[in-house]
Amino acid sequence: MKPLAELLRYLSHPAITEIALTTGRCPMIKSLNGYEPVDSAVLTSEELNRTLLTMVGPARAASVSDKPMKWSVRAEGVATLAVVAVRRGEGLSMRVMRTGDGTSTGPRSPQTPAPIPAGGTPPPLPPVEATPDSTASGASDPIPPEAPAPVRVTDMVPPPVAPLIPPVRRPSVSGLRVIKATSTQAQPPAQKEGTLEISIDVEPATPPPPPAEALAVTPASGTAALLAPPPPEESTPALGIKIEVEPPQSRPEPPPRTRPDFWRDLPALMEEARRVGASDLHVVAGRPALLRVAGELKPDGEVLPPKKVEQWLLPLVPARLRDTLERDGSCDFAFQSEASGRFRVNVCRQRTGLKGSFRVIPKELPTLESLGLPMEIAKATRHAQGLILLTGPSGHGKTSTLTALVDILNRETKRHILTVEDPVEYVHARRRALVSQREVGTHTRSFASALKGALREDPNVIVVGELRDAETVRLALTASETGHLLIGTMNAPSAAKTLDWIIELFPSADQPWVRLALASHLRMIVHQRLVPSRDGLGLEAAAEVLPGSVALGNLIREGRTSELRSLWERSEALGIIRLDESLAHLVRRRKVTLELARSFAEDPDGFDALVAGRPEGASELPPEPSSGGRMKAPAGSLLGRQSA
Repeated sequence: MKPLAELLRYLSHPAITEIALTTGRCPMIKSLNGYEPVDSAVLTSEELNRTLLTMVGPARAASVSDKPMKWSVRAEGVATLAVVAVRRGEGLSMRVMRTGDGTSTGPRSPQTPAPIPAGGTPPPLPPVEATPDSTASGASDPIPPEAPAPVRVTDMVPPPVAPLIPPVRRPSVSGLRVIKATSTQAQPPAQKEGTLEISIDVEPATPPPPPAEALAVTPASGTAALLAPPPPEESTPALGIKIEVEPPQSRPEPPPRTRPDFWRDLPALMEEARRVGASDLHVVAGRPALLRVAGELKPDGEVLPPKKVEQWLLPLVPARLRDTLERDGSCDFAFQSEASGRFRVNVCRQRTGLKGSFRVIPKELPTLESLGLPMEIAKATRHAQGLILLTGPSGHGKTSTLTALVDILNRETKRHILTVEDPVEYVHARRRALVSQREVGTHTRSFASALKGALREDPNVIVVGELRDAETVRLALTASETGHLLIGTMNAPSAAKTLDWIIELFPSADQPWVRLALASHLRMIVHQRLVPSRDGLGLEAAAEVLPGSVALGNLIREGRTSELRSLWERSEALGIIRLDESLAHLVRRRKVTLELARSFAEDPDGFDALVAGRPEGASELPPEPSSGGRMKAPAGSLLGRQSA
């Protein structure tokens, strides 16, 4: 069993209202999700008797019978508590409920019990029906019924019967040490750091007083207590128990603290992913939740049952995509809530059940500076027409860079910008430009159908979320030829191979036209990679920039794209930034390690020489941005979060 002090600290959380302890069951807490276990150890009668003795004292513990007994407990630093105990044969059931905030013992409005998950219901106590004057002691909390006859607060005074358990020596609870028991009239000692003060109001163990004298309020504490005429010989004074937690250095190092299971709901996981700066959240049946932080998946919490994952994910799937999920086994959509923000979601079926992949969309629009990208990329937005391609592997920030370019156009121009995305990730506010955002599956059937209709919508700039097939690429090239600026993303391993990939999409008869269109209208290719930082807390952006030029156009037109490396010799004059130069720059600034940067380099053999000193003719890289190229950790930031 966990130490009593640790269990009581659960009640300091506003979402937890009760601790349930029952012989033969695990300790449980009651939160908004119902009753859920907080420890795997099964409670024994001996442990519960010691806990009850510590909370209410030997005299009160001995009087517990099959009728529930209730006491008011003031726990400084935790809350004002109500302790209810009842015996079930040889077992004991005990509940500790929060009735105040630790400083006040005033009335507390009853709450409707939350639904209780299957298998998580502790053995219920008989109902306690509070009289109108008893709300000050916190007796108004409903308790799940089991016996038909209610028990009133006035019946909770211990009857003069023989103890059901023999007097027990001074209790010993793991992790706690009872210092002393004093009368409440005594001046309490100064509280030390690491101690927990609990003051217990105990009524005398005498027969029940008349109803007219059942309740009274003590002026000193303001709490309602049961009063009765004192016995002729002596009375039992109220006890003040001081519980001191043993210093950490005097006991073994505790295991890493885990949050209780009430955190394990989908909105809380979404908020946690945003808080720690994760780029993605994976919810998989039969696995713990996984957060991708700085490119690595890290488990969070307990294993998720398939039924719970299905209950989380299926309500999120839009009605229009439910047939798609059943037919194809996968669907993509955007999800947004006021509490958790916006996410790009993929729900699919796999061996153990449903799986949900949530891409965290930052609340603030990214900029080239915040992404750590060269400002030369912004020059491409000044063209009135042409083709701009953003390339790189999936998950290396193409969508974030695309969003940054659209934001530049939105803030600095008065153009009509038409976007086609699947799904819409970043939402652009109204600024100088007109931004029309269309989502595939919601506002249009496909990328191709949207591009066909786009030419009739009077756009100046067309933004395509992904150029994924020959038909879409053909329409994009046509739009760039008809006086539009088209910006699109592609999954390609490098800038040079992007050109080969586009040309090879088409049959041989169409390739001359494709080469001519690319040679005439290509304005810039940006290829980018995200590299884990040296400290492992973020990702650094390395970019290759290939601007359109006459020399590049001649190589494309003549089918000599394999000779693009000859342009590196004139990189400074043509404004070219090589990927290896960008990686070497990150190594020299000690942003990434040499070994990791070498693994991303296109020429690993010559990379060390490039890091040692920039060879003659290589272009200067842009100055270090104010963000250091790091996707920072605060909420809404871009820590490893650039979208694919």
